Amino acid sequence: MSTYHAAVTWTRGTQEFLRQRYSRGHTWTFDEGVSIRASASPHVVRAPWHETAAVDPEEALAAALASCHMLFFLSDASRNGHVVESYADTPEALMAKGPDGREWITRVTLRPVVTFRDRAPSAEEFMRMHDEAHASCYIANSIKGEVVLEPVAHVG
Repeated sequence: MSTYHAAVTWTRGTQEFLRQRYSRGHTWTFDEGVSIRASASPHVVRAPWHETAAVDPEEALAAALASCHMLFFLSDASRNGHVVESYADTPEALMAKGPDGREWITRVTLRPVVTFRDRAPSAEEFMRMHDEAHASCYIANSIKGEVVLEPVAHVG
């Protein structure tokens, strides 16, 4: 069993807090002090109360899922003798209303584009590797929304 920690810090910078007029900008701090600016999504909180250049929690969920999937995929490729030159993904998280009327991330689509050095696995092996990465991914195993895989393989 493992335990993971992060620090989330926010400070009120306005006197109009009770009127919902305050910055949603805050800081996430991880491990050895890596810090990232975070904020509410501009889809949720209008300007000027969000930080446009900051990461929002919904984006972070999509990125965490894609990152976890990639790490398991790379490990499987290495074990099976497939040299991966590059791996790029543009995950997309869809927020929609659930049956109970509450909004939640109902689906995340991963679109990994994988370039292999000399030879790519067969189409069947490529999909098996992605299916295994998905089944092993801690983040995928932790969310209730659908995860869709649309991988692409390249050689050279």
